Amino acid sequence: MNKDTPMKPLQVLLIEDNPGDAELTRQSLAASKLAIELTVLDDGEKALEYLRKAPPYRKAERPDLLLLDLNLPKLSGSEVLRAIKSDKNLKSLPVIVLTSSEEETEISRCYDEGANCYIVKPVDFNSFMNVVGLIETFWFSVVKLGRDRKGSQNARPAGRDK
Repeated sequence: MNKDTPMKPLQVLLIEDNPGDAELTRQSLAASKLAIELTVLDDGEKALEYLRKAPPYRKAERPDLLLLDLNLPKLSGSEVLRAIKSDKNLKSLPVIVLTSSEEETEISRCYDEGANCYIVKPVDFNSFMNVVGLIETFWFSVVKLGRDRKGSQNARPAGRDK
């Protein structure tokens, strides 16, 4: 890619029905040195409509990373995860389960269903901010994503001219 070609922001989709947790995630990613565009949806049905570009999400961009809570209205996070990983167009999407459950059976089930990572949400503000920062660093600076996605080589620091 030419150095004069502007880089698109990294796309993160957060499926979270708790407004407080969504705001903490938003604040954590806003502090990033990377250009990250966060989209937040509050239920499982909207998540699948968005990912499948169904109305009203026809112009939705494919996320580079999905942060998924398990306790969601309409469709649970587990149902969303199964749907994503059984869809040939979506199964390569990295999915991080970010939830409050520490149950071993829940953790094992999510990995069996194709989760790329399982993180228990910290309860205090600073720990939550730290965990989201670690997710960002790992997935956008360490992990190499496939050719059909933007990886760290395409990430640009926030605030740079487009």
